Amino acid sequence: MSENAAGKRGARARAARYRSRERAKDFLCVAPALAFFLAFVYYPVVELFRIGFTNWNLIKDKYDYVGFKNWKWLFQGSGCEKLLASLRITFTYTFWEILITLAGGILLAALFNRESRAFSAMRSVLFMPRYIAISTSAIVFMWILNDQYGILNYVLKLFGAAPLAWLNSEKTALASVLVLTGWRVVGYGMMIYLSAMKGISPEYYEAAKIDGAGPFQRFRYITLPLLSPTTLFLFVTTFIASMKVFQSVDVMTGGGPYQSTNVTVFWIYELAFVDFRVDRAAVVSCLFFVILLASTAATMRISSKNVHYES
Repeated sequence: MSENAAGKRGARARAARYRSRERAKDFLCVAPALAFFLAFVYYPVVELFRIGFTNWNLIKDKYDYVGFKNWKWLFQGSGCEKLLASLRITFTYTFWEILITLAGGILLAALFNRESRAFSAMRSVLFMPRYIAISTSAIVFMWILNDQYGILNYVLKLFGAAPLAWLNSEKTALASVLVLTGWRVVGYGMMIYLSAMKGISPEYYEAAKIDGAGPFQRFRYITLPLLSPTTLFLFVTTFIASMKVFQSVDVMTGGGPYQSTNVTVFWIYELAFVDFRVDRAAVVSCLFFVILLASTAATMRISSKNVHYES
């Protein structure tokens, strides 16, 4: 009996050593990726918070720790008004980009869900803008939207409408940037939704037809619920990407006119490389990081009860 007990203890010890070695191997496999994230993601975030407690000006060679002075500037000083204005512009832009991506993408996916060479070619044409550089696209759209010799105003004149200063008016500047955005993202949303539609079993639609459901009812009660994981994915990724919009604003409007397109990331860029106030740019970046993190977490929590993962 004692020999059996000793054998069992020895077997358990060997099993424990084997599990330890396997865990060590697993850790060694992920160690390079972990080191990469520590060096290029987490350390910069920590360093960003540290810089926020300094008075770092790029014009000066040295900086000192000033405590919460920059945070007071952001919440109680002149930075508060600019912060609220930039966040308002950023969330407005984000709302419309998400709407264009989700609504336009799902409608185009339903329209182009056909198997033919013609529809494949049209899908490629709609998806192609996604892979054109933003700077290149922005320059082309600046020519299209130019108030003096732009093709859009030329077309408006043909129909008897008055030309507009698309990029030089506070009322139309952000909408003009969104025109470029919609042109780039709607095809991407279409392809993501289309690939998800291909994964829905046709048995659901056949059963619905037998029960007398029409095309709209099948779309409303079968397609939309089963596309909810895809909608969540597109919503979260589009939200994060649109909140960080910079390049199209930088090329097309430069944050103007009169700060009407001064999104948060562009404001951070101006604080750091135009005003040379790296400390204030760090503070705004930290707050922006927290806003993105909280918004994404809230979205995932709220949508967890409304997403159907069975298809």
